[in-house]
Amino acid sequence: MRAISFLRQFVEIAVAIAIAPLFTGWIAQCRAWLQNRTAPPLWQPYRMLRKLFGKDVAMAHDASPLFRATPYVLFGTMVLAGAIIPSLVTDLPFARIADSIALIGLFATARVFLSLAAMDVGTAFGTMGARREMMIGFLAEPALLMVLFNAFLLFGSTALPSLVEGSKSPSSVVDPSVIFAAIAFLMVLLAENGRIPIDNPATHLELTMIHEAMILEYSGRHLALVEWAASLKLFNYACMGFALFIPWGIATHGSGETGALLIAVLALLAKLAVAGAVLALIETLSAKLRIFRAPEYLGMAFLLAVLGLLVHLLQGA
Repeated sequence: MRAISFLRQFVEIAVAIAIAPLFTGWIAQCRAWLQNRTAPPLWQPYRMLRKLFGKDVAMAHDASPLFRATPYVLFGTMVLAGAIIPSLVTDLPFARIADSIALIGLFATARVFLSLAAMDVGTAFGTMGARREMMIGFLAEPALLMVLFNAFLLFGSTALPSLVEGSKSPSSVVDPSVIFAAIAFLMVLLAENGRIPIDNPATHLELTMIHEAMILEYSGRHLALVEWAASLKLFNYACMGFALFIPWGIATHGSGETGALLIAVLALLAKLAVAGAVLALIETLSAKLRIFRAPEYLGMAFLLAVLGLLVHLLQGA
């Protein structure tokens, strides 16, 4: 049974690494369709990664070892986060030994390394993007913690597999506190992944970009790893949302081996397709906020998460 558990863990990691760029390509395609533009191929992210891996690395002369190591740290932390989040099955070795608080710590580690690397070579854009990224993270993490605390109060655990197994009941779906938490989580997802209305991943405007400003000095395989890690981060946030609010299809402990895993893969693809279309619709209907409006946006997410907690406490009173 232990060997089967580690095999499931390996399959989940492999699926996350393979599907993450496809999820990014699907969002770009849906966004182009909604804006009446010619859509890029669904496989465009894979082509970009292959092209970047085949190029030589252009490195600044004063780049430190931190700058060189950051792409590998980013990719490694996102892969480890994908191993913790139960996107297919709950019986995972990594998911059982690490809870959601550790998951937030992994995201924070990646953010700190990327920000330090952006400031390492001393460019104006890198420093500007790093400061904005740290501000967004400083405001987004409390909102995400409040969303998780809401789930913890509902199901009595900080482990995502326990949350998935406890949220199978249909009554939890119509709980008002869960609805408030889901809206807050969606707002945090958009902010943490540099999507509209906080950032626009499709442009390189010097005065507005955040994520792109931090990776301007990367090239070749380093840029490929950074872009792949960004896709993995978006995929991980989507899967975390599925585990918290839409756990249907995830194979729980004691489910059938092959059949349950196949159903979980198909359910994950279906949920990613719907989530990608929803994200593209939100980005099409929304306008990018000024950077000084970001605290108001994330403050609203925090208040919605707190409101979900208060509703849950009032219901239990």
